[in-house]
Amino acid sequence: MPSRTGIGNRAFPGSRHDHERCVRAALDRAVDVCASRSTRLTALRRHVLEIVWQSHRPLGAYAILERLRARGRRAAPPTVYRALEFLLAQGLVHRVESLNAFVGCARPGHGDEGQFLLCTTCGAAAELHDSRVEESVLRSAQSRGFLPRRQTIEVRGLCPDCRRKSGT
Repeated sequence: MPSRTGIGNRAFPGSRHDHERCVRAALDRAVDVCASRSTRLTALRRHVLEIVWQSHRPLGAYAILERLRARGRRAAPPTVYRALEFLLAQGLVHRVESLNAFVGCARPGHGDEGQFLLCTTCGAAAELHDSRVEESVLRSAQSRGFLPRRQTIEVRGLCPDCRRKSGT
């Protein structure tokens, strides 16, 4: 099934992935989302979002803080957490609960539900949006009398590159 991550039919970026273009596109989408909601993508928020998108691996708040400081930005943990809260509220990043880390949202403005494939070897993450999975979980939960409020699924395994390297 094709991915809706903006990186073609692959959930994980391949060797010909244009990462600079990927980051630029994410930042352009963020500007559009914020403009449509009359919210402000400040320079700091933009820097935090750019750092999150620098790799396809979830980053913790302190790793983001270190990278901000390496860029010469003065920042403290509360500043980073406020920027991340804003980005979460705008649907521009996701929080990977099990890692207490953040990853860029491939489909900003389409809710905070989805599925994440997390490579246990290299740490790469891919965002999926398969409505059949969401509907199946919803039906199963409701059949047990449970009313889900939010649905995020994290699946751990090996990305295509790590599978190829391990021979599995």
